[in-house]
Amino acid sequence: MFSLTVRRHFMIAHSLPRKAFGPAQGLHGATFVAEVTFRRRALNDDAIVLDIGAAGTIIEEVLADLNYKNLDEHPDFDGKLSTTEALAEYIANKVATRIKDSDDGRELAGLDVTLRENPDAWAAYSLDFTA
Repeated sequence: MFSLTVRRHFMIAHSLPRKAFGPAQGLHGATFVAEVTFRRRALNDDAIVLDIGAAGTIIEEVLADLNYKNLDEHPDFDGKLSTTEALAEYIANKVATRIKDSDDGRELAGLDVTLRENPDAWAAYSLDFTA
């Protein structure tokens, strides 16, 4: 299996209004490094998984809808917790929607999204594409 990973960062504000989240129950900011890994069983005719520039553009477009936003007010998170894990799943699904119908996207086996909050803590979500 081959893979290509592209990283970008984004900043959000949100609250996690459940007792389990302690001080994070209140409105606070978070800066994430988003790593999106595209997986492919065989390289394309250009001997790559996916063009790095194209992958970066897709990720930037998805993150633009989140960057500098208060997720408590974001319609896609209405009534949902915007935990790191939930954000990773959200980003994976949005990236998949944008890439799945492209020439290279149809050949991808899946993708993984890792969100790093700091060097010591991160969460990830893996999305496998059906053949």
